[in-house]
Amino acid sequence: MDDPNQLIRTIAVLALPLLFAITVHEAAHGYVARMLGDTTASMLGRVTLNPIKHIDPVGTLIVPTALFLFTGFVLGWAKPVPVNTRNLRRPKRDMAVVAIAGPAANLVMALCWGLVLKLGLMLQGGLDWVATPLVLMGNIGIVINLILMVLNLLPIPPLDGGRVMAGVLPLAAARWLDRVERYGLIILVGLLMTGVLGQIISPAVAMFRAVIMRLLGL
Repeated sequence: MDDPNQLIRTIAVLALPLLFAITVHEAAHGYVARMLGDTTASMLGRVTLNPIKHIDPVGTLIVPTALFLFTGFVLGWAKPVPVNTRNLRRPKRDMAVVAIAGPAANLVMALCWGLVLKLGLMLQGGLDWVATPLVLMGNIGIVINLILMVLNLLPIPPLDGGRVMAGVLPLAAARWLDRVERYGLIILVGLLMTGVLGQIISPAVAMFRAVIMRLLGL
């Protein structure tokens, strides 16, 4: 962006939805793990909505903000929530449940930002100084959470979708998938650079966004 003021405004509107999206995602992993018997994340203070506990300065702030500003795409990460599978009651199944909790939290967050958007639209014409940031944050919050949800559901370890697949596949296939994890980031970057990742994610994000808009009467 050529206008520094516009850049600052965009970052200000982007910051809150992005921090909430990543923080709630990670806290959900820890919360569900605790429900299923593993208190590791809880003992380390990771079952919290305090973003400081989850932020990775590069992966949470710099990379996703730069990508969103220059490409419209969000790809980022937080400090992984530690889960000790030996403490889970049924490790293979429960790890899949812990993994799906993050994307599920992003879906709930997308709905919440949809309500923020609706409130902003209702306030337009009378309280525009409140309505405008609510509308902007609501729109961005929906998109960011849906991107993170769909992205994390891809069956590529170490994404949550890879963990879910490992939990439902036969043991031999799950072990093979686990070995792919060391190449996961390389695969994702390759898909992003070639434009394939956007082609996979964009239709799903558009579909979920349309459903949310319809549900909320927007």
